[in-house]
Amino acid sequence: MLKVYGLKNCDTCRKAMNWLQSENIEHQFLDIRKDGFSEAELNRWLSVLGHEQLINRRGTSWRKIDPSIKESLSGVNAATLVMSEPALMKRPIFDDGKKLLLCGFKNEQQDILKSL
Repeated sequence: MLKVYGLKNCDTCRKAMNWLQSENIEHQFLDIRKDGFSEAELNRWLSVLGHEQLINRRGTSWRKIDPSIKESLSGVNAATLVMSEPALMKRPIFDDGKKLLLCGFKNEQQDILKSL
């Protein structure tokens, strides 16, 4: 089953959930703050997507991060940063636990999800 990680108050996540329902795509929504995610899941996301794609540099959570941390961000310390501040991740994250792993909800992601 497709797992969708996001925040319940995120407009993009709500849009994605409504779209998945309208497309009859079976899914389970997991709130990254309430339901959490494992370090193993995060490490998989980082290895597949990379920290450049996974971390949202346009959000308020990013703007609150100390500039020295931003400058030194790398694949090595990205996991620690995201585990301490999950809202830094781009949302939603779509994960089927096997090969499908997408981040964000634009036309590109919708086309891939439709092909499921």
